[in-house]
Order: sequence, then C-alpha cells, then structure tokens
Amino acid sequence: MRVAAIDCGTNSIRLLIADNDNGVLTDVHREMRVVRLGQGVDATCRLMEEALARTFAATEDYAELIKTHGAQRVRFVATSATRDAQNRQVFIDGIRARLGVEPEVVSGDEEAALSFAGAASVLPGLGLPLALVVDLGGGSTEFVAGNTAGVQAGISTNMGCVRFTERYLLSDPPTAAEITAAEAEIEDNISAVLATVPLAEVDSLIGVAGSVTTITAQALNLPGYDRGQIHGAVLPAAQIIRACTDLLGMTRAQRQALPFMHPGRVDVIGAGALIWRTVVARLGVLTAGRVDSVTASEHDILDGIALGISRQD
Repeated sequence: MRVAAIDCGTNSIRLLIADNDNGVLTDVHREMRVVRLGQGVDATCRLMEEALARTFAATEDYAELIKTHGAQRVRFVATSATRDAQNRQVFIDGIRARLGVEPEVVSGDEEAALSFAGAASVLPGLGLPLALVVDLGGGSTEFVAGNTAGVQAGISTNMGCVRFTERYLLSDPPTAAEITAAEAEIEDNISAVLATVPLAEVDSLIGVAGSVTTITAQALNLPGYDRGQIHGAVLPAAQIIRACTDLLGMTRAQRQALPFMHPGRVDVIGAGALIWRTVVARLGVLTAGRVDSVTASEHDILDGIALGISRQD
C-alpha cells in the first residue's frame, strides 16, 4: 500500500511517500522544506501570516506530489509550534482546504512515540536493553526510552533550536552570557526529564532530526550532505561534543559556507548544537561513561507517521 506522511514542525515541513510491505517502508519520494512555521511563536503564541503562507504553499506542492505518486492514504501531523499557537484553527482550516485531510496536532507524548517508532524501524541497536531516542526539533525535544518491546518511558520538553535561538542566542556568534543562560534552561529541562525517563539506565543514545544529522555531518567533515553516510553513523561522544562546540562558536556566515549546511538551518543550528552538546555530555555523566557514543538516524517521526498509516485498517 502506498502512503503519504507529512510532518509539520517548527522549522520544517517534510513529506514521505512510501510503499509499505508488512511494516517495511520503501521510499518513493522524500523531501524537506524549511518554512519556519514557528517564527515568533515562542514570544507571541501565534502563527504569523507570513509563516502560514510559506507552510500553505509547501502543502499545496505536497498535495500535487501525493496525487502524482498515487498515495492511497495520507496523514498530516503538526507538532510543537502548532500546539503552542492560539490561532491554530487558522492553520488547521488552511491545511484541510489544501490537502483534503484533517491535520492532527499531536501531543508531546504522541510525538515522542512516533519518533521512537520511526527510529526503531531501521536501527538494530534499539534491540539493546534500553535505548534512548532524542528528537531535537525546532520547538521541542522529545526523550524516549525503549527497546524491541516498545516505548518504556517518554516525555516532550519545550526546548528546540528555533525556540532557543529566538529566546537566547540573539548575537552572531552567540555571546558567553547568552550561552550560559541557554545552558541553564537546558540543564533544567534535562533534570525534569529524569522524573519520567530513567536516563541513567539507558544503554545507547540515538539522535534524530535535522539538528542532530547536521551536527553529525560536521563531526564527519562531509563535503556535502550525505544521508547514506549520516544514517547509522556511530561516533564517540567526545567527537560529537567537539562538533557542537565548533558550530556554536561560528558566525552565521561561517556556517553558511559549510558544504553540508541547509540554508534554513544556518541561523538556528547554534542553538541545536548547544542543546545536543548538553544532552550528550549530561548522559555521559548520568551513565558514568557507559554511554560513550552517539548514533545518528535519518529515520524519525516522519517514518513513524507513515508506519502508523500502514497499520490502520
């Protein structure tokens, strides 16, 4: 069965059209566009007209692609920015009119479960006793612990690369004071996660979404963005932390010059790197060094959405 999944986040909107064969997805078409739906949402709790226009335009293009490729079922999932927006109904009505399906504004818990399902579908490392999947998005970051039996514990936090750029990292490059203030809130978020997710008990760390994969490209010193080299890459935690520090310290012009950097991530990757650096370092301490490497996955919530469609009757 051919399915189409759309993940509409704070920074990007992504489309996956895939064929399902007994729970195994084969890509037909996969793409991402940075529309920055969450522009200003952290401060105003409203979706801006220009952000809605960018998102609606991308959705219209996606609707044509879905029709062209003959997808039989479509599911549209919206996450952090839409959850936070007081005028989300304008977004919901606009998507319905353009796509012909009802968009789902999922909870943080469901977002976490979908991210885990997407990563678990392709990473054999999740067969370990307890794996931690971290989905570092534009407006929120999900922490999900689980294994082959499924999700054991998960939580969504209100920290993401767009949210923290707008809230803290206003200078180019960020100042030491801005970084310190952001780090303090990241640490507070991780401490809150500990009440729900047993971080000290996990055996492996898997990172998903654009900030993580871009940081992995930096750690690998890639000459261009290469999904094949990034997906499944297992790198020492120290190497990831160095890559994060390097990206955080760069000016936007320096980031833009990197051959693997998507233009839509230039201004927000510093905050993504700071969040990921703090998470990786804190997990190393909590596990007494047992988790000393990081796995990157190109398969995430988008795949989880598609798999969810496939399981529907």
